[in-house]
Amino acid sequence: MKAVQVFYEGRVQGVGFRYSVRQIAKGFNVIGWVRNLSDGGVELQVSGDAAEVNAFLQGIRQSELGSLIKEESENLLATPPDARGFEIRI
Repeated sequence: MKAVQVFYEGRVQGVGFRYSVRQIAKGFNVIGWVRNLSDGGVELQVSGDAAEVNAFLQGIRQSELGSLIKEESENLLATPPDARGFEIRI
């Protein structure tokens, strides 16, 4: 199992970023959530089999969202996110 927290910066709010991430997540066996941050960035927490998590994150980068992301930072989490399925949080 792998659990990560990812912060995205760029033009990632007001463009349907969270909804697109949720749609991408439906194609992978992962759980987690995504939310907007007050600084204009987006936070994502996701867990699952390491290969699934890596493929999901790569799927985000290779989607239309990739052109909106200017910075991406990833941190490993000690515990998986508390979520059912993949959620958009406010």
